[in-house]
Amino acid sequence: AKKPLPSHRLSPFRMTTLFKKIQKADMNKGKTKVVIGKGGACSSLAKPKPKKQPKVPKCGAFKERKSKSPSLFKTFYDRGDLPLQVAFKGPTRRVQWNVKLDKLDYEHFLPIFFDGIREVKEPYIFLAREGVRDLLKEGSSKILPVIPRLIIPIKTALNTRSIPIVCEMIKVLMKLVTSHELIGEALVPYYRQILPVFNLLRHKNKNTGDGIDYGQKNNLNVGDLIEECLELFELNGGEDAFINIKYMIPTYQSNVQRN
Repeated sequence: AKKPLPSHRLSPFRMTTLFKKIQKADMNKGKTKVVIGKGGACSSLAKPKPKKQPKVPKCGAFKERKSKSPSLFKTFYDRGDLPLQVAFKGPTRRVQWNVKLDKLDYEHFLPIFFDGIREVKEPYIFLAREGVRDLLKEGSSKILPVIPRLIIPIKTALNTRSIPIVCEMIKVLMKLVTSHELIGEALVPYYRQILPVFNLLRHKNKNTGDGIDYGQKNNLNVGDLIEECLELFELNGGEDAFINIKYMIPTYQSNVQRN
């Protein structure tokens, strides 16, 4: 039913407006009225909080990787199965061997000492690294048959991507190559296990600008060490060394002068 008109007198303009409202109400009767609004929320002039942008994922190629298991060197040393100990001569530390090096079983002990290169705690760091140097110095022809068993410890240490550990392993590899005339050629078939990390870290040099690197004596510039080690590999690896190095490190350029 239509709403009754008010009994009091209205002006013609107000009468027209009232009739239009009544007519519109009749047309919309039975229909759902959609109201768009803020739902009673108060308005504010404050700026909204900035949303956190999702971080761009990184591949982590240069990220250090911790070893999941302790090294064989740590296990054997804690059990007292290694024939060496730390000794002091005045303020200087040195390794004291309990047996003569020429009587050691290199096939058993040398891989254990190589696995200890990745240790990061004392006294394992000092004993493993100094022990490897002593064994390589006195080993000569005893080292050659053990080469296949050294590859896994070498690869494990390099894959940690830790610059101090990688640098120490590169120094050990350079001593290994020069310890006997045939070891360089014996390492060529294993370049595929050793050189991928070299290719990754080859250009990771320190950029000091016009500054001075006071840690040069520590020889921890991994890029320079890799270049020096690759030159020794090529020089001592025979005719196939350069081809195999080039296959794994395409940007490598030979610096060895051949007759």
